[in-house]
Amino acid sequence: MRISINWLRELVDITLTPEELAETLTIAGIEVEEIEDRRQQADGVVIGKILKREPHPNADKLSVCEVDIGGESTSTIVCGAPNARADIFVAVATPGTYLPAVDLKIKPAKLRGVRSEGMICSLAELGLTKESEGIHIFSQKNLELGSDVRPLLGLDDVILDISPTANRADALSMVGVAREVAALTGAALNLPQPPDLSIPSKKGSLSLEVDDGVACPAYMGTVIEGVKIAPSPQWLQKRLEAAGVRPINNVVDVTNYVLLEWGQPLHAFDRERLKTVGKGKSLSIGVRFAREKEEIKTLDGQTRSLVPQNLLITSNDVPVAIAGVMGGEETEVYEGTENLVLEAALFDPITIRRSSKSQGLRSESSARYERGVNQIELDLACARAISLITEIAGGKAVHQVIADARPDQQTRSIELRLERLQQILGNVKTSDGIGVVEAADVERILTDLGCQLTPIKTDVWTVTVPSYRYRDLEREIDLIEEVARLYGYDHFCDTLPRKTEPGALSFEEQLQRKVRALFRGVGLTEVVQYSLVKPEKDEVVLANPLLAEYSALRTNLLNGLIDAFEYNQSQGNGAFNAFEIGRIFYKSNEGIQEQDSLAGILGGEVTPLGRWTRGGKSQPMSWYEAKGILESVFEALEIVVEYQPDQNDERLHPGRTASLWLEGKQLGIFGQLHPQLRQKRGLIDEVYAFELSFDRLLEALNKDELVTPRFQAYSPFPAVARDLAFFAPIDLSVFQLEKVMKKAGGSLLAGVELFDEYKGQNVPEGQRSLAFSLAYRVGDRTLTDTEVDPVHNQIREALVEEFKVTLRS
Repeated sequence: MRISINWLRELVDITLTPEELAETLTIAGIEVEEIEDRRQQADGVVIGKILKREPHPNADKLSVCEVDIGGESTSTIVCGAPNARADIFVAVATPGTYLPAVDLKIKPAKLRGVRSEGMICSLAELGLTKESEGIHIFSQKNLELGSDVRPLLGLDDVILDISPTANRADALSMVGVAREVAALTGAALNLPQPPDLSIPSKKGSLSLEVDDGVACPAYMGTVIEGVKIAPSPQWLQKRLEAAGVRPINNVVDVTNYVLLEWGQPLHAFDRERLKTVGKGKSLSIGVRFAREKEEIKTLDGQTRSLVPQNLLITSNDVPVAIAGVMGGEETEVYEGTENLVLEAALFDPITIRRSSKSQGLRSESSARYERGVNQIELDLACARAISLITEIAGGKAVHQVIADARPDQQTRSIELRLERLQQILGNVKTSDGIGVVEAADVERILTDLGCQLTPIKTDVWTVTVPSYRYRDLEREIDLIEEVARLYGYDHFCDTLPRKTEPGALSFEEQLQRKVRALFRGVGLTEVVQYSLVKPEKDEVVLANPLLAEYSALRTNLLNGLIDAFEYNQSQGNGAFNAFEIGRIFYKSNEGIQEQDSLAGILGGEVTPLGRWTRGGKSQPMSWYEAKGILESVFEALEIVVEYQPDQNDERLHPGRTASLWLEGKQLGIFGQLHPQLRQKRGLIDEVYAFELSFDRLLEALNKDELVTPRFQAYSPFPAVARDLAFFAPIDLSVFQLEKVMKKAGGSLLAGVELFDEYKGQNVPEGQRSLAFSLAYRVGDRTLTDTEVDPVHNQIREALVEEFKVTLRS
């Protein structure tokens, strides 16, 4: 919000310079983003009078003016404005003046052979408008020649552009900022007090009907007859322009002025237009929510389709305004308006926020309603507007209807303890050294803020909060924050804790970082994708999504990785080998659940840079190579994962998919993408994916032997190798075979490795030939055949007994 220092000085006695005031407000929490010194825009520009105008002898579009600027002699100025003429008062930039709006320094010069001593200015050259058709002509008479032009144009002002925090709705008004300045500086307030108005409220030609007292707690409709629409007085126009508001006419300008002054939005309707739109002789103002397929053309010229979230103002049940957001074009005040209906209302902040968001429309009114306006000062702001309208535009308030469902405006009281305040705020710097915030300081600060303090016992008060801070001051901690803010954050001591502790990562974070590093180490790129997705099946749908395309929470990570793989390939970048660790969401009997998941996708060539060794031919990644990448991570984590055939995931190939099991619990799934999915997405043939429960993985890794591994000495003695070959059923997994071998081999068996698989001629139907290499080793000697043979035979017998295999060696 733009704050005029001149306007602010009328509301509060300020002795600080604009720069000092900006620093004071910023330190107190109301940030001043910019200081605009308008005085520099016309420094050196004075009032002059054109005494004579003659055509330029050497240029058709120029004229030579003799101008009196109050000196001993007149000045000759060459001017190109078509509206220059004799006997008018103008703004003259004297030699040496710098005009920042056009980046021009005025110097005496010859223009087409005629000497010019200055420049007659337009409003654009003074930075007041973007464009001007000619020089500015003052309407006032008998102005003092040579005097400073800035007071007449409102350029004797400094503007502070402030950005209050969301909780400070009161700071979006001149009165609110004046109260803040008074509290910070101890200056006296001079707030405007409108006269008491006696307006008939008996039944008349205007009636009122409010459907929802929560959405609209209060509505005041005032009929003002006999107004005369005209431009506003200069003082009003200058104040609006300083605040960044374009003057329109005297009635609309008053509503905008009261909005800026008190923070209370108002709206003026043309009464006859309301009747025309409502198609009736009598007029009934209504407040209700929109119905399906209703439309309204707003003041910005756009026809808007209304939705049920829009709260409306209606005339005989026909929409004429989006309540608290913007009025309708068909009922706006115009040059021929004679009778008004002035609206002053309170609307629920949540209702206005939803209504404004649904239309993508934000206004000065909605910005204030969304934060919450002062409910108690509604009547005062309405009376102020009526008083100004009747003073500036004439007319008389003849009728008023009120619907008031505001709760009893009882004063809020909060208990404040000095001991608690000192405990939270700690030590402060005082004139005597280091101390604490004293009771006298607390009473002074809160009193300056408009609070009333009543002692209930020693150093304990009951604090009565003023109405304009109801939405901000609700608890004891809020009052403590206000004391700290106005006492000055720069007065608090900077101290370090007496005892510090070194920072450390949690166990879960350490494990997570280790897993991330391992997956990066095997060549996968870590990605982070949105948790929000487009709803398709049974996802958890958001109640208030920003966009329909991102209105649900993801149930898995793999779908996003497949999308990323497809996009990367479509851009000509080849296979996208990546992994992601993130949160997924799902529905269960216990409600909405969430957990961490780990997923990855990989494909393409294992060594794409080595094609020259293969005669330029590509060698796609095989299922076993993809499995080996995943297995290398499991080995580094020192966990044993079991693979079992699986056909439950429709995204994966039913014959090339395995479920992963860890300690008897399912860890996740791994497999090749389904051919139909790859064909639909246009992906390469060899694409593999996995998805794991990250929570279950962390649970398995949270063991003492993994967290704190014990060193095992390497054996300096050679291993004794034995081969073992046999026929086994095709559906019997190698993992099951290795598990039995390791159990039967005991401590002597150091390793088991499958080195051959054969299916075909001379192999029984439904079976395959497998050959394993077994290594036997101990740490203190070289094993002999007499030690190895019994263990090797024990392994053979265990396989025959457990799986009925047919031994070949």
